[in-house]
Amino acid sequence: MRLRVEFTTEPFDLDEVPRHALVAREVIETAELDAVDVGPFGNTAEGGADAVLTAVDALLRKVLEAGATRVSLQVNVMGEAGEGGK
Repeated sequence: MRLRVEFTTEPFDLDEVPRHALVAREVIETAELDAVDVGPFGNTAEGGADAVLTAVDALLRKVLEAGATRVSLQVNVMGEAGEGGK
């Protein structure tokens, strides 16, 4: 099964990137995911179910430790593994 996760971390700071946002970026960019898009107001990643769920677990644990007070996320099933495309 392929999954897509979309998430944001808070609190926002428009003057400088909060530590929890930097930690989130590092976790997602180093995870074994197929597609990652990191942006200023939202982030997305896709991959196999095991990889996405492992990344989400690490993401939640590490950003909360880094000072996030809220994490909003949505997980969507994109299809079965091996269906082609991302």
